[in-house]
Amino acid sequence: MPFLNATRLHRCFFLVPPEVQLLDITGPAHLFYEAKAYGAALTIHYLSMRDTPLEQSSAGVALGNLEPFSAHSLSSHDLLFIPGMESHIFFAPGFREKSSAFFTWLHTQYQNGARVCSVCTGAYLLAFSGLLDEKECTTHWKYFNDFEQRFPKAILLQDRLLVKDGNLYSSAGVSSGIDLALFVLEELYGPVFASKIAKEVVIYFRRTEKDPQLSVFLQYRNHIETRIHQAQDYLAQHLSRKTSIETLAERVHMSPRNLTRLFKKTTGITIGQYVDKLRVEKARQLLSRGETVSATAQACGLQSTNQLRTLLKKYTTALPSTLSRDKA
Repeated sequence: MPFLNATRLHRCFFLVPPEVQLLDITGPAHLFYEAKAYGAALTIHYLSMRDTPLEQSSAGVALGNLEPFSAHSLSSHDLLFIPGMESHIFFAPGFREKSSAFFTWLHTQYQNGARVCSVCTGAYLLAFSGLLDEKECTTHWKYFNDFEQRFPKAILLQDRLLVKDGNLYSSAGVSSGIDLALFVLEELYGPVFASKIAKEVVIYFRRTEKDPQLSVFLQYRNHIETRIHQAQDYLAQHLSRKTSIETLAERVHMSPRNLTRLFKKTTGITIGQYVDKLRVEKARQLLSRGETVSATAQACGLQSTNQLRTLLKKYTTALPSTLSRDKA
C-alpha cells in the first residue's frame, strides 16, 4: 500500500563507475526503489561513466543495462549519486584527463541545479571536476590525508558522516550512502516518509549530519592491548548493569590500579568517560527507535531519567526531542 501521494517527478541517476563499491550504489538505489514503491514520483536510471552498457563491480558482480551519461541533461528536480570505486582507478596517472568529458558533464549538471551526492571515495570524482573547490565535504576517513593533499581548495570536514553544501552532498563511506539517501528523501518528502522507508528496510537508527563517521563502539579500539579490548567488550555488553572497577579488573586479570592506568594510556580517556560515551550512543539509539525515557535509562545502567538527562547534556549539544517530555 503506497504511503505517499507525491506528484512532483524526480529523476534519480546512479553512476556506475568501473570497479564500483557495491554497497555504495545498491544501498542508496534500494532506498529510492522503496520510496517509489511507497508512492514517490521517481524514475531511476543507471549511468555508465565510460559509455559502456556493462561494468564490473569491485566485488566481481557485473552491472548491466547502463545508459551513457552523455545521453542525459539534469535539472533542479533531479538527483545524481556518485558512488566510490577502487582507489587504483582514480590514483592512476592520467585519470583526470581520460575522464575529462565526464567531469565536464558533471560540472554542467551541477550548474543546472541538480543535487549531486557522493558516497565514500565518490568525493574524488566531485573534486576532480572542481565542484568541491571552496566547498565543505567529507569522504572515507582512510583517505583524509591524500584528499587534502590532492585537493587543497576543498574544505574537508573530518569525523562527519554527512556534509551538505548547497546542492552538493558527500558522505563518509559504504553504509553512510544509506544515511545520505534517507537524508535526501527527508528533504524531498519529509521526516515521516523517510522514517517509513527506514523502517521498511529495517533501519531503526537513522544517522544524521552531526553523527561521527565511527560509532563509539568502534572508536578507541585502534590498539593491540588484548586486556583493554576485553575490558571494552565487557563494558559494551553489560551497559545495563553497574560494573565496579574491581569486577572489571578481575575479569581481565589485572589490579584495579593497573587497569585504570593502562586503559587511560591505551585509549586516551578514562574508564568512566568511556562508559559515559557508550551510554550516550546507546541512549540515542534507543530513543530514536521510540523507547521510553525510563526504559532507556534502565538499559544504560542509570538509576533515573534525571541521570540520563544530565549525561546527555554533558556529551551532546542538544537533547533528543523525546527528552523534552516524560514518556511512560
